[in-house]
Amino acid sequence: MKHLRSIPELGADGLTRLLELTNHMVEVNRRPVPKVPALRGRTVVSLFFEDSTRTRLSFETAAKRLSADTMTFSVSTSSVNKGESLRDTVETITDMGVDAFVVRHKSAGIPWQISDWTTAAVVNAGDGWHQHPTQALVDCFTVREARGCERFDGLTLTIVGDIKHSRVARSNIAAFSMLGAQIVLVAPPTLLPPDVAHWPVTVSHSLDDVVGRTDILYMLRLQSERMSQGHVPNLREYSERFGLDARRLAMLPSDAVVMHPGPMNRGVEMLIDPSALPNSLIHRQVANGVSVRMAVLFDLLAGESSAGNLREVAP
Repeated sequence: MKHLRSIPELGADGLTRLLELTNHMVEVNRRPVPKVPALRGRTVVSLFFEDSTRTRLSFETAAKRLSADTMTFSVSTSSVNKGESLRDTVETITDMGVDAFVVRHKSAGIPWQISDWTTAAVVNAGDGWHQHPTQALVDCFTVREARGCERFDGLTLTIVGDIKHSRVARSNIAAFSMLGAQIVLVAPPTLLPPDVAHWPVTVSHSLDDVVGRTDILYMLRLQSERMSQGHVPNLREYSERFGLDARRLAMLPSDAVVMHPGPMNRGVEMLIDPSALPNSLIHRQVANGVSVRMAVLFDLLAGESSAGNLREVAP
């Protein structure tokens, strides 16, 4: 694998390979000293043009636990403010001798452009409304771990909220479908993409109608700007129709799990304290993020090394 830019580009075989490799990284992270020299001498650059806490820190922690060197690009103090183009920035950093770019940008397609400008590996950490492949890997691994299954045949994933503007939703639809899950989208018509009829999903405008037959309930964050853009009348009405409250929680099957990519809006899509959810996987998603991103970086940068011999590397 040269780059990780999207779930469809990764494919089912690549998806399965990375999920299996993540098991080895979980073992590394359970060690008293969770660090191995697998990527010693490699350099990973965080190139974030959008604010991020979870994803950026997760990648940086992953790189350090594999003994890679890390560089963090700060837009606010960079030459971008002096008019330097994205291409010039990428080529300048490449000339410093780096092995991987972890890229987040507000515009879709930027990771593909960057891969044309550098010989380094490119990992998409979120491009516009398009893709967020490592979040989908995190979510698939977390469900596999919780359900004790490798595939999701017979399971229903229900994604609730702003589907139209969600790169997480697009990546998860592709990834969970590859593993056999049925996908249900729940949102008001204004928060659904215009081409949703061509997606491998079922659409509902009522959470109450589908929550009782859901195995994985995935709540998306509603961004406050969507209200000012007229996508929803007001947050109170949205919460009443699409928020997870105690009544809807009681309607879920007893073995159903609840997920959220973060950061969450308490009182909007989440009307109940996540710590009170008996089957919440929200904290596990964050914890597994490091292991998944270790697997991605290892797969891209470890060369002839294999997942098997990683077990034998002393921490």
